[in-house]
Amino acid sequence: MEIKQTEFNLTPLFNGDNDPRMMEERAKTEALSRAFINKWKDRSDYLENVAASKEALDEYEFWQRTCGADGDEGYYFWMRSNQDKVDPAIKANVNKITEFSDRIANEIMFFELRLGKIDIERQDEFLSAEELKKYHAFLTRIFKKAKYKLSEAEERIMNLKNDPAFNNWHKMVSGLLSREEREILQEDGSRALKSFSAITELTKSQNKAVRDEATDAASEIFLKYIDVAENELNSILQDKKINDELRGYTRPDESRHVRDNIETEVVDALVSTVSARFDIPARFYELKAKLFGMEKLDYNDRNVQYGQIDKSFSYADSIDLVHEVLGELDPQFAQILKKFVDEGAIDVYPRKGKCSGAFCAHYLITQPTYILLNHADKLSDVLTLAHEVGHGINNELTKEKQNALDFGTSTATAEVASTFMEDFLLERILRDADEELRLVIMMKKLDDLVATIFRQVALYKFEQELHRDFREKGYLSKDEIGKLFVKHMSSYMGEAVLQNQDAENRWIPWSHIRYFFYVYSYASGLLISKSLQSSVKSNPEFINEVKKFLSSGLSASPKQVFADLEIDITDAGFWQKGLDEIEALLNETTTLARKLGKI
Repeated sequence: MEIKQTEFNLTPLFNGDNDPRMMEERAKTEALSRAFINKWKDRSDYLENVAASKEALDEYEFWQRTCGADGDEGYYFWMRSNQDKVDPAIKANVNKITEFSDRIANEIMFFELRLGKIDIERQDEFLSAEELKKYHAFLTRIFKKAKYKLSEAEERIMNLKNDPAFNNWHKMVSGLLSREEREILQEDGSRALKSFSAITELTKSQNKAVRDEATDAASEIFLKYIDVAENELNSILQDKKINDELRGYTRPDESRHVRDNIETEVVDALVSTVSARFDIPARFYELKAKLFGMEKLDYNDRNVQYGQIDKSFSYADSIDLVHEVLGELDPQFAQILKKFVDEGAIDVYPRKGKCSGAFCAHYLITQPTYILLNHADKLSDVLTLAHEVGHGINNELTKEKQNALDFGTSTATAEVASTFMEDFLLERILRDADEELRLVIMMKKLDDLVATIFRQVALYKFEQELHRDFREKGYLSKDEIGKLFVKHMSSYMGEAVLQNQDAENRWIPWSHIRYFFYVYSYASGLLISKSLQSSVKSNPEFINEVKKFLSSGLSASPKQVFADLEIDITDAGFWQKGLDEIEALLNETTTLARKLGKI
């Protein structure tokens, strides 16, 4: 495929940072937002009769489709800020548009809050009205969340207290850790001053001397701030408890389920099914210890990659390979990738000032999808390309089928499309690999699966017990938190991993436990993907059902979407299907290791 551009083409939004159309667009956003607010803020008829409600919802959907709170300007400068994290002019523009959009969002917040306060009988009337069929899913989400909403004045207070009661605590600990530096051993045998994040990366080094010294440095930093982290975690646990009591949640993780539009019974089925298969990661770590010639792995040994992957993947070759795999799955998938390449929707290479990592971005349903990479010709880079293109395909399919209020993806299923495409690409790469390379790649894949599914479910159970114990005792000491953490980490690692190297303090930097109960979504997305992959392998025509799923957006909860496919995701058997795929990969990897005389 011909590649004409390797940096974002943002001209569908604006022709540069100083495009004079920006002021016109901001004025348009202000005018459309103000028109909606002024028309509906003092009216109540849209809460009482279907015709007025349809008029209001049509106009709200048009607002969300056309501009939202910050229009093309907000999206443009968010993309620019990721292309250049150091340019002060870009930072200034981001701050200006953020201030503008926050004001609009706060003023228009009344609409969804008031819709949610419609009495139960009228809710049923609205949900059954043919005229409002287009907005059935949106209203269902609003009514479901409304049970836990407070008054408009109280919601403003909740928003205002979020920084001092939560964000500032978390920023304090992460900020203190990020400022730490230590002089430690490098891969080349030299010594250098390294930041905390760089030290953390070196704890995964294949060089044991480097890994051990980095681990000691990280442990020293954790001990320095453990008393601060103890107070921080207890404070945000208390804030969470207060919020849940005010809103009427019956269990600590319920707010996450409501926010993600996923039924609690689905998450419970996922967690219990995965927990019952912790023998899989335990067996994997036993295999890894044998491959490393060790009786048991130290805590940080578990993250060390087995073997070397020297094969190079240029960006052009990566595009051709991903395009081939997508075309085999469905021609439309390949067409979408070609569109991204032709239209300059992919920013490819690392450069000074550009953000690290990779992402796929979308905002309004009418705006283009963009994919940011930092391609360095490694295996992980071609897999990342497939992963992010999967997100992009998900976006484009959703645009075709949904209105602006149902455009998006549930957190519970956000990683389905990405891992689906990534796994099929990996299978294609494995077809061309010799047995030595196959073993290395398969071990790397198992590393990722264990971290994404089993570790995250163990962490979810740690969170559940953490919140429960806090609510019973009123305060948890660092020792109590540490023991609880080790209990749940060892539950999935098994006997082959030693809980040493200050493992009890490794909760300190883990940001996800500060964004309560988010981690289940890693496991749910990947296991749903695995289940869908299994169905496509046994019946290629099932790809049409996959496309229906990927185009569903927010039009129904994951449980409802799968019910339409005659699949019950509250049934342990559904999740078991994905786990069986992982066990099959582990068995194949073990057999290959024996064949090659590695164990």
